[in-house]
Amino acid sequence: MSRQQDIIKEIIAERKFQDEKWGEQNHPMGKWLLILMEEVGETTRSVLDEDIHFRHEMIQVAAVALAAVECWDRKLQTAQNKE
Repeated sequence: MSRQQDIIKEIIAERKFQDEKWGEQNHPMGKWLLILMEEVGETTRSVLDEDIHFRHEMIQVAAVALAAVECWDRKLQTAQNKE
């Protein structure tokens, strides 16, 4: 398995953790951007503090971005089903 595949598995595991913790989230896109920017801010802080958590924070950024796309797709599917 490639390193890229290993990282994607970590992102998916983080998504599962998020779903277990919060349940399915169906926020407006603006709120998703706020959540994503909060995670980016935490990542930035880890760099500025020379913190070892940078990698974990980046996995969380990717997982939140994935969650937002999942939400977008659900909303799109719901809208298409109403047509």
